[in-house]
Amino acid sequence: MEGLGEILAVLAAGVGAGAVNAAVGSGTLISFPVLLATGLPPVTATVSNALGLVPGSISAAIGYRRELAGQRGRVLKWSAGAVLGGLTGAMLLLVLPAAAFETIVPVLVGLALVLVALQPLIGRQLRDRRARTGRTAVRADGGPPLLVGLTLASVYGGYFSAAQGIIYVSLMGLRLDDGLQRLNAVKNVLVALVNTVAALFFLFAADFDWTAVALLAVGSAAGGQIGAAAGRRLRPAVLRTLIVVVGTVAIVQLSTR
Repeated sequence: MEGLGEILAVLAAGVGAGAVNAAVGSGTLISFPVLLATGLPPVTATVSNALGLVPGSISAAIGYRRELAGQRGRVLKWSAGAVLGGLTGAMLLLVLPAAAFETIVPVLVGLALVLVALQPLIGRQLRDRRARTGRTAVRADGGPPLLVGLTLASVYGGYFSAAQGIIYVSLMGLRLDDGLQRLNAVKNVLVALVNTVAALFFLFAADFDWTAVALLAVGSAAGGQIGAAAGRRLRPAVLRTLIVVVGTVAIVQLSTR
């Protein structure tokens, strides 16, 4: 990495990515293009990005700790799937061609956005259906389908991670009767776990740029706190709208790469 301009650009990208990841998700779509613009090869940029955004993910999870209250049991259960999925995705990054995910990713993100946008309507329909059938109890952990879905989303997260958080929120919103901010808090924990596991694997198995990693780490740690503070103040409808807007931008970027 050469020049003060590139250093400041990567640092700023880290702040932006950390903030967006904490509040919504898809922060990789800010930091990854900047790393490519500095001349890093795609795989090296992906690995450096994963390593550098770990502090931001942890910072965001800490920033949302109040919303995590009472969710310990299900978070621990989903964490096992996140660790397994993140490690699998990281390994796939080193053996599969980039084109393997490029076609399916915009479709996944698009479906996730539809689910996020329609979550209130879907939630009401599910509650009405349970009331009609007399089955009012809802599993706090969403059952096996949610565990499988989150694990598969973690595989994608370990591979690339763009819009990973949006996919998490959409899956949880489909299966759980819970507030969007609480789901967002869980999302940050799962993203932190996936990024950390993938980063540890990359430390021993892939090439990365230490300067880029350090700059992103500093920036994303600060950005995570900024995004958490801002995101926690948003009303559910505003947060849902922001997720859809950011996700739509993500689809456009992913489709034109």
